[in-house]
Amino acid sequence: MLKTLQQQIADATASARPLQIRGGGSKAAWLRPLAGEPLASLDIGGWRGIVDYAPTELVITVKAGTPLAELYAVLAAERQMLACESPCLNAQATVGGTLATAWAGPRRPYAGGVRDQVLGISMINGNGELLRFGGRVMKNVAGFDVSRLMVGSHGSLGLIVEASLKVWPCPAAELTLQFEMHEADAILQLNRWAGLPLPLSASHWRSGVLHIRLSGAEAAIQAARRQLGGEVCQDGARLWQTLSEEIGPPASHLNANQDLWRLSLPPHTPPWPELPCMQVEWGGGLRWLGLRPDQSHRLITLASAANGHARLWQATDSGPRPGQPPSAASLALHRRIKSAFDPAGIFNPGILFEGV
Repeated sequence: MLKTLQQQIADATASARPLQIRGGGSKAAWLRPLAGEPLASLDIGGWRGIVDYAPTELVITVKAGTPLAELYAVLAAERQMLACESPCLNAQATVGGTLATAWAGPRRPYAGGVRDQVLGISMINGNGELLRFGGRVMKNVAGFDVSRLMVGSHGSLGLIVEASLKVWPCPAAELTLQFEMHEADAILQLNRWAGLPLPLSASHWRSGVLHIRLSGAEAAIQAARRQLGGEVCQDGARLWQTLSEEIGPPASHLNANQDLWRLSLPPHTPPWPELPCMQVEWGGGLRWLGLRPDQSHRLITLASAANGHARLWQATDSGPRPGQPPSAASLALHRRIKSAFDPAGIFNPGILFEGV
């Protein structure tokens, strides 16, 4: 199958015919629309399976079309996990799509993002060449880390075909606590707790209730529980699984005329009274807002001033919406990297930025 994919890519480059990379299709609704649609499809979904797994070395190598749920099942049998806790999205999410979008779950700020779990990647560039970067062990040769560059590139640089990932032992115990508090108090508490030696592994605030998860040794969890107080959530495991798969607040929480925005901010950023959050995650670093279209300019201004980024996640209609543009220096760098890996510009055109 690799030879077929290489030839398909080489032919597309020769004819300057753009390609849309597709795995399980689980994230299509949330990605930026591609330029020049309809595009020819480059389907990686059939390229699946575990290549190598060494539980004692905490490393697994897997093909990009492998469903994430399948990977999780293999790891769970050895009481191990992928620490970034990426969602399976109704068992449709693939390893390649998860890497390409850098889609992480509740454990992300405490155990690292998707990029932090990658040891090595095999990919096909715009010339149809199969390239390998990184390795299959914890210690690799130092240098420019192309493997991690591919994570979050949304398939704009090449086709990920295989990845070696670092895995973690599952925690010995976990406990979820809940607290009733307003948004501002939740953000203050999360930042204060982040500076303490607590076994935090997830946080989530919505509708006046803050949930936190503690993971680790039973003695450490019980000590943290006595220190923090709060009420024990009896079904914590199901709660975090549900929150991970939801991807933001449910649509039922939005008013008919509201757009849904996703904000990445420094965790200590105080809330904006005129633009209250619907949901706060990742220790305060990920926030969701429901806003009228006429409020978007104000949100982008505030996010930029806070050294954060605002992204329109779901619009109420198909009308034009302003986005937070990249800086000139960032855009120039993206274009240079794109031209090095994909000189003909065939991979997922426009998926990151217009004209890239």
